[in-house]
Amino acid sequence: MDPIIEEGYARLLETLEDLQAKKEESAGKVRESMGPLLARMAADTAPAVERIGLEMLRRAKREASGDLYEQDYYEKKMIVLGKTDPLPYRPDDPTMPVHAQICVLSADGNFYEVMYTNTEIRVDSCLSPLTPEETFEVYGYDLVVMLYRALFEYAQKEEELTAALARTLDYLRS
Repeated sequence: MDPIIEEGYARLLETLEDLQAKKEESAGKVRESMGPLLARMAADTAPAVERIGLEMLRRAKREASGDLYEQDYYEKKMIVLGKTDPLPYRPDDPTMPVHAQICVLSADGNFYEVMYTNTEIRVDSCLSPLTPEETFEVYGYDLVVMLYRALFEYAQKEEELTAALARTLDYLRS
């Protein structure tokens, strides 16, 4: 093979090794900073959660048909950020299995896990607080993406609403 090609190929391989090392170093620093990043994102997002969040079911009774009645909801609105494989039992009551385990951000700016238990006659849940570091350990990078996406979609909807209101005002003036 031509020496120039061999030399260029060797440099290319060296460059790739250097980039891989830098990437691993940067990824390590990002992983170390995930707790503070999530805490900051949660604090910045909290005011919007009151407007875009859902009222999450706390408990309800179930009719024979499966319909819920006497529903009780958590006080603060929340946005759903992720779901994971459920634990075998709830931390507040080891006799109750967990059927769904969801990560949420509350309007108070804190992360929680909502663990639902379903039986034939009722739906019940446990709200368990999480630190940003614990949240990242369980839910990973997807959580950051979902938090960003929730705020981004909210901003898009606000832009659409503002544009629609401007068109309406233009129509009224004409």
